[in-house]
Amino acid sequence: MAFHKLVKNSAYYSRFQTKYKRRRSGKTDYYARKRLITQAKNKYNAPKYRLVVRFTNRDIIMQIVTSEVSGDKVFCSAYSHELKAYGIEHGLTNWSAAYATGLLIARRVLKKLGLDETFTGVEEADGEYTLTEAAETDDGERRPFKAFLDVGLARTSTGARVFGAMKGASDGGILIPHSENRFPGFDMETEELDAETLRKYIFGGHVAEYMETLADDDEERYKSQFGKYIDDEIEADGVEDIYTEAHAAIREDPFKKVESDAPKKTKEEWKKESQKYRSKKLSYDERKKRVQEKIAELREE
Repeated sequence: MAFHKLVKNSAYYSRFQTKYKRRRSGKTDYYARKRLITQAKNKYNAPKYRLVVRFTNRDIIMQIVTSEVSGDKVFCSAYSHELKAYGIEHGLTNWSAAYATGLLIARRVLKKLGLDETFTGVEEADGEYTLTEAAETDDGERRPFKAFLDVGLARTSTGARVFGAMKGASDGGILIPHSENRFPGFDMETEELDAETLRKYIFGGHVAEYMETLADDDEERYKSQFGKYIDDEIEADGVEDIYTEAHAAIREDPFKKVESDAPKKTKEEWKKESQKYRSKKLSYDERKKRVQEKIAELREE
């Protein structure tokens, strides 16, 4: 059979469809997004809510989002840096912080809707697999607030932090359809969840264990990794108490603000702060000059 070279002529290019910008830049999985935002016709234009979870290097962002033709609208949000108001000062991106942030957004949403007393969720986290069910009220049966987990491009491996955030929101009183097979402590062979392991992660037990191991084996590394814990006189034994108190405080007041004696920064100061971590976009001539400088440095060496 003769080889035929594919010639991309004008007919090919006239039929070529450019993908969406966020697909080209690898930011949005439109295959998943379509299924998350498509609402059934018999819902009569009722909004379909997503629990959006995103992790940065220093923060956890959680939002309750609904999609409309004009764009996405954020109904409620919570950030892990807000946990400082509840006594969690360190490890703001770990599994336990993800759970606490999930609990925070759940209590905020329900408080906003006036459902916080109807749906209390799991008041004392025990690591058991539970889903929020309908509650009986004076007006009859009331269905819980429902949202679907949106993990974006994050890998959904067993024990991932996104499931910690989901568990926190679920225990907070929101209905998030999920199974137990992605939580830490789930055994694939027996297909059972070890509730004690999951509870350990919720209250920072894995962090406390690591602290104890490092303190015994490598004191220098322990001081470098947990320096801020040491400065605040937090030991491995006290980690669980911090999270227990924080969960109770979140339930008491989910809109609490961080109190600080430091002067508030202006918009210009915050702008300078953000620009510290933003690399300047170089022009073609600047990039070329930079390459020449690097070559010159290498030749000198």
